[in-house]
Amino acid sequence: MIAFDRVRFGYGDKPVLDDFSLEVPRGQLLGVIGPNGAGKSTVVRLLLGLAQPQAGRVLVDGRPVQSYPRREFARVCAAVTQEEALEFPFNAFEVVLMGRTAHLGPLGFERDEDLVAAHRAMVETGVEGLADRPLHTLSGGERKRVFLARALAQAPALLVLDEPAAALDIHHQIAIFDLLAARHREGVTVVVVVHDLNLAAAYCDRLLLVRPGQPALAGTVPEILTYSLIKETFHVEVYVGVNELNNTRFLLPMSSKDR
Repeated sequence: MIAFDRVRFGYGDKPVLDDFSLEVPRGQLLGVIGPNGAGKSTVVRLLLGLAQPQAGRVLVDGRPVQSYPRREFARVCAAVTQEEALEFPFNAFEVVLMGRTAHLGPLGFERDEDLVAAHRAMVETGVEGLADRPLHTLSGGERKRVFLARALAQAPALLVLDEPAAALDIHHQIAIFDLLAARHREGVTVVVVVHDLNLAAAYCDRLLLVRPGQPALAGTVPEILTYSLIKETFHVEVYVGVNELNNTRFLLPMSSKDR
């Protein structure tokens, strides 16, 4: 579904990716992790065609991202980025309904199926009760869920999310990642930037570790979430354990008094 083919990209003399290659099969849930400022959002921007590689290619469904007309790309890929700004006073339902724009007919009018898709997405993300609320009156966490509902209403084959659980309490974090996992089981490819390494460990099939000044690494959760890699990358001591109930990894930060 996704291929980074020998991609190089950086800012000035600061490389983010250098001769980087990665393939993400259809239906996989890939977590992008790394320290602040390492380039996780840059990976998202390259994948969405918002930044162009200085060398190499980024392909989605076998085509270079830059070759897609934006409307056609929107039928394939939906995104929730960190910077989501709307200049007009839309209410929550109107924002979610925007996810159906790429599917509208020649006259651009919403059909019953578009209204149903928007409502269903709001129910799934728990924001149906906010439908009539102006977007600017919502909390940061509520807006996050509204923008996620918009992406789900788009019915994409590829879902790209940059910190979708930011500003959410633990209940909504789990609900959002359960929803992403359900979509991925239905065959949707999901790429998600996530700071919480325990969420990444619990939900992701594979991880992409973006490291400042070093090559990005991709692998399974056990390959990436190791004591040595986490210490080297994040400069912190952690205990890496295995949950015997479901065989998933978990990480516990160690304070200086525990070392």
